[in-house]
Amino acid sequence: MKPILLQGHERSITQIKYNREGDLLFTVAKDPIVNVWYSVNGERLGTYSGHTGAVWCVDADWDTRHVLTGSADNSCRLWDCETGKQLALVKTNSAVRTCGFDFGGNIIMFSTDKQMGYQCFVSFFDLRDSSQIENNEPYMKIPCSESKITSAVWGPLGEFIIVGHENGELNQFGAKSGEALVNVKEHTKQINDIQTSRDMTMFITASKDNTAKLFDSTTLDHLKSFRTERPVNSAALSPIFDHVVLGGGQEAMDVTTTSTRIGKFEARFFHLGFEEEFGRVKGHFGPINSVAFHPDGKSYSSGGEDGYVRIHYFDPQYFEFEFEA
Repeated sequence: MKPILLQGHERSITQIKYNREGDLLFTVAKDPIVNVWYSVNGERLGTYSGHTGAVWCVDADWDTRHVLTGSADNSCRLWDCETGKQLALVKTNSAVRTCGFDFGGNIIMFSTDKQMGYQCFVSFFDLRDSSQIENNEPYMKIPCSESKITSAVWGPLGEFIIVGHENGELNQFGAKSGEALVNVKEHTKQINDIQTSRDMTMFITASKDNTAKLFDSTTLDHLKSFRTERPVNSAALSPIFDHVVLGGGQEAMDVTTTSTRIGKFEARFFHLGFEEEFGRVKGHFGPINSVAFHPDGKSYSSGGEDGYVRIHYFDPQYFEFEFEA
């Protein structure tokens, strides 16, 4: 399984994301660069230039016309995917940590950090109403005073969003009412990443408490747990098999103070039903910060603290083995 190595960032990767078809891969890092690549051969298509700080999050809408990015330069920006032109700029009081398009691509949400005396907010803008962006007036703003939001995704059909907090809590907020619908706390430490299944009925969380957990999107019922011996930074669900890939590792600053076994930086594969690990893929020289499955399930990508993104295509035996099993 020889990976395709993408070298387009000078700093550690913060998020990688495929578009809906999977022909494009968007990568952002702790530098101001937003890159887009052909996922089939790793060719770089272009860069979205404009940010002046680390870019924390990226998302593309369902027909890959627009790209949304959130950055530590206190801004959330909307881009034309094809031309790289900046279409909209929303200024915020603190860093934008998470962002995303809803099911139809008309509504965007993003969350800002609790810093510099400002509270943590989730803001919602309707792109069909241009005055909201121009006047920087979201149609809804949800304050989160207790604990900072560290990850957020849209639920099925754009009816609600699911957010993960620094203290390990999960919330579900209605996208129209803004009220908290469900609140659970299954993790003991910060939730680093949330990713949904292909049909959005389930989602998986990755946490600093060394576990990844599977939940029902609507009820937030806890279904499965995947345990490791190090913090999990990212987790993704295979669209075609009952497989989960986890990426993580000791934080870079702690690597020298721990035993050599714990600081390993492989991507780890677990079976969704049995919660058992069945494979590892080595390669990164630091913790893996983001993992994503290709929408067709035939490959996956990982982005690490080393600044590299690696695209791995599965061997044909992988598919035979699964269908026999």
